[in-house]
Amino acid sequence: MRTRRASYPSASDGITFLIRPGPLKRRRLSQISEGELSASPAGSSVLELLHDELLVSIMAKLSSSASSPMDLISVMLTCKRLCAAATHPLVLANASMAALAVKARSWSDDADRFLQECVKSGSAEAAYTLGMIKFYCFREHESGAALMAQAALKPHARALHSLAVIQFNGSGGSRKDKNLKNGATLCAKAAAQGHIDAIRELGHCLQDGYGVPKSVSEGRRLLLEANAREAAAAVAASPQVFAGKAASAVAASPRSFVETALTLAHHQHYHAQHRSVVSKVDASTQGGASSLWQVDSFWRLLHGSGCSLLSDFGCNVPPPQLHIANRFMVDWFAMNPPEAGLRLCSHAGCGRPETRRHEFRRCSSCGTVNYCSRSCQALDWKIRHKYECYPFEDREDEGDEVEDDDERNQDHNQDS
Repeated sequence: MRTRRASYPSASDGITFLIRPGPLKRRRLSQISEGELSASPAGSSVLELLHDELLVSIMAKLSSSASSPMDLISVMLTCKRLCAAATHPLVLANASMAALAVKARSWSDDADRFLQECVKSGSAEAAYTLGMIKFYCFREHESGAALMAQAALKPHARALHSLAVIQFNGSGGSRKDKNLKNGATLCAKAAAQGHIDAIRELGHCLQDGYGVPKSVSEGRRLLLEANAREAAAAVAASPQVFAGKAASAVAASPRSFVETALTLAHHQHYHAQHRSVVSKVDASTQGGASSLWQVDSFWRLLHGSGCSLLSDFGCNVPPPQLHIANRFMVDWFAMNPPEAGLRLCSHAGCGRPETRRHEFRRCSSCGTVNYCSRSCQALDWKIRHKYECYPFEDREDEGDEVEDDDERNQDHNQDS
């Protein structure tokens, strides 16, 4: 369907993004007379007389709060003015994550064009999502990495962490293309923004001396921080899942929970001195946990029934909601499996495939699963693998499929 300005979407011809908004109308609502409204053609409304800037502002609010792409598309199908306003750069730049959630089964040139227009408008979320799709699903490594780098400059924490994973694995290249130093640097930048997976990844790097000077104490501190942040985010997001007063306290002040949990974790003899340690922490955390029962509840939440803050894998909390890029990749490779010999990350919520054979590292205990990163290993362990993992005795049968300790040490020496 065509208009005098350009093309606009309809149910029959799909989505196009060729509309350029016309000149702004410098009229205010107070300047619109009742005579103009009564003389307007049947079926028209005040919408036709609104200022363009006001209409774009309204559409930007709608775009930022949209729960699915259809929320935006439905408005675009309403009339020419709304369609033109919906394609304004300000509207596309403020599109919510849900508004960018294109489906793998309905991927098309129009969906690609939509994300491209959002990227041109300055949306970091669109740049990251499209970069992940191009890099892993369509194997366009250069353009995909460039889009993720564009998002990382905003900065975008997920893009920084994904680029770190690419550097750690040498994805899109050979094994010699691994760059542990660059990966650790990108991880540190994402961790500085509070990205939980990046904090945990950097903690393991420091513990093992992987791309950075070895510092076990600093690595442990980062792992504790990642676990505390993860628990706080999970409880604050779903307080109804966690019964008791602790959940209400976390939902009211996640930052206080993190500070209190970290203070509790630093006490080494907490089992023998439970009540005395809790009392000391309660007295020292002014502005943190407000009473003794609250700190005691935090303690039991973090250290009870196998839910240990001190674990390398974190607390037993529900997994976070999948990002739209990971959801797309999971659905895409369910319909289009990777090439023969290439494996998917064993964490069901990741979706990353190998870009070359034996790229991902296997579980050092059972060797039956493989992961693109430590963050995916930690998540999968809590959800599934800890119930299935068992050590195997004969590792020689695996041949060169399992990366041995000598090869990893060689990587450390080359990049340190």
